[in-house]
Order: sequence, then C-alpha cells, then structure tokens
Amino acid sequence: MTHPLLDLPPLTAEHFASIERKVADLLHTRQDVVITQGEALLPLEGCVRAGSRPGSTALNVVTGPYGNTFGNWLRDCGAEVVDLAVPFDTAVTAEQVAGALEEHPEIDFVSLVHAEAATGNTNPVAEIGEAVRAHGALFMLDAVASVAAEPLLPDAWGVDLCVIGAQKAMGGPAGVSAVSVSQRAWERFAENPAAPRRSYLSLLDWKERWIDGGRTALLHAPAQLEMLALEACLDRIAAEGLPAVTARHAAAAAATRAGAAALGVSPYVARAAEAAPVATTLRVADASPVAAKALAADPSAPLAAGGGALAGEMLRVNHYGPVASREAVRAALAALAAALSRDPAEALAAADEAWAQSPAG
Repeated sequence: MTHPLLDLPPLTAEHFASIERKVADLLHTRQDVVITQGEALLPLEGCVRAGSRPGSTALNVVTGPYGNTFGNWLRDCGAEVVDLAVPFDTAVTAEQVAGALEEHPEIDFVSLVHAEAATGNTNPVAEIGEAVRAHGALFMLDAVASVAAEPLLPDAWGVDLCVIGAQKAMGGPAGVSAVSVSQRAWERFAENPAAPRRSYLSLLDWKERWIDGGRTALLHAPAQLEMLALEACLDRIAAEGLPAVTARHAAAAAATRAGAAALGVSPYVARAAEAAPVATTLRVADASPVAAKALAADPSAPLAAGGGALAGEMLRVNHYGPVASREAVRAALAALAAALSRDPAEALAAADEAWAQSPAG
C-alpha cells in the first residue's frame, strides 16, 4: 500500500534549486542561498567556524541566550571575542555597536541576533548594518525568529550571512534552514584554512560542489519531507503576501500587549519599538506555576514560562506562524486571566481594539 508521506519520488536537483530561489525571493536577496539539512544551529555554527579563526577578533552582541552560544563557538575557533551585552529586556543600539567597533578597530566579524524569541526583544539591524559596513567587518545575522514576522532585508542592510529557520513565523518545519552568503563572505571562508571542509558544517562544500557546479548534483540526499514542507510554507507566504504576514504578526504583538496591560501585567520588554512581533514576553512573578495554571485552563493556549533563569519572572506568549491570529491571542489572554483569577472581558476587548486598529485589522 502506498503512503503519501513515504512513497515519494527523490527530490531532484532542479526541484531543490527552485526552493532555494523561493528562499531568495523571501529574503529579497541576490546573494547565494544555501539550504542546509538541519535545524538553524547547523548553518549558524557553520558560519562562525568558517568566518572566524585564530588571529581574528569578533564583536559578539548578546541580547539573549543565543549570543552566549555564538560567543562560545567563536572562542572555540580561537578568535578574540569582544562581548557587547545589554539587558535582555532591551535592544542594543547602533550607537553601542559603533562605539565597540571604534574602541576595537581590529574587529573583523560581528554576530547579532535580529529577534530573540526567548526574551521578546528585537534589534535595529538596518542601523547596526550601517555601522558594521562602515567598519568593514563581516556581518552575521541570526534571523530565525524574525523572518516573516518583521522586515528582513539582508542585502539592503549589509548582512553578509543571514541565517533563517522555518519553524517560527514561517510556520514550517524545524529540520531545515537556510543562509544567504555574500561574495566577500565566500572569499573569507576560502581564505580560512580552519573553515570546515568535507563536513556537515561546511558551507564551502555547497559552494564548490553545488553552486559552482551549476546546481546539477546534490551533495547528499536531501531531507525530503522537510524540503517539501519548506516549499509549502514559502508558497503559503507568497499566496498571503509577505506584507500581510508581517502585518498579522505585528497585530498579534500589539493585541497581546494591550490585553496584558488590561490584566495589569507589564511587558518584559518595556518599549514597544524594541519588542519582537514573533512573541510577547510578560513580567509575571512565579511564571512557571502561572503558565501551568493557564495551560490547565486551556492546553492549546500558545504560552509558556521563560526558559532557564527567566522561568521565575517571565511568561512568553508565542504568536507566530499560524498562531499569529486574533483567536490565538484571545485564547492566550483568556488562559492567563484564568491563571490569575481575573475576569478576561476587559483584556479581550482591549486586544480586539488593538487588532482592529492595526494594518491587519
């Protein structure tokens, strides 16, 4: 008996390349795009290990937990690392980045997370890109949480390495990711004797054996189901229209903040301009038991306590992908109200009004 998810023809090189082109269209990029066969940590580590080496100096911007991970990789590669850390409830500024670059003219690599789903902040990449471009460093951006949730223009912003994943705002699978690579990034990789080669972490393998070979022969058998799911979510975004998708995420964020305020709950990221549209974080004492009570009231509500040390003070409402919707926001607010033993009516009304006033409304 045939099975629609098992008895599939092999994914051809032509089909694979066509999905790459759809990713490039999503990013508005003319740079090379490599689709990597794994979660986004795969290309992120590949970029770090190819772009840094002993003798290089990296500026690692830390606005959430992933910045710590990048710093560890950079140090493991032998690079000198300058950490620019800001409180997790704020965003870094372009002025802070420019100041760090001026203080350390030897910096030749910059790593930054665009939006932090774990903490709910987002960073001003366009302005930061100007500072990095003026300095001349290679610029790596983790846009896993921001892609399809807010504007993302790697070429216009001077991003050399833009890594995305499909599992958040794109509404796709976690097991496949992609990175756009500038020409000067390829040159930096090729000049680095420590860059991974003949390795699952190697982006150079894709450049030399796939891109330079005319995209006629794949390096290995692709993850068939994940690639088809990636294509499906790219097609869904194209059908809805990327501006409509990002507007829906912005509306969900505004509605969540308005509803939480009506419940007397403060946002973790105080300034709305610094809050990521992919998820809204809230200051809630004893967040873990509150989240448990909320989920007991509605197991489908898209919320959770913060991770690690943040579990005691932060609750996160995840409104991305299919749940960037008024219904999902209302469900999360109603569940939170139940956990706090409060009437949800005012919160739901505030959320509805905020949604109606947004471009998506």
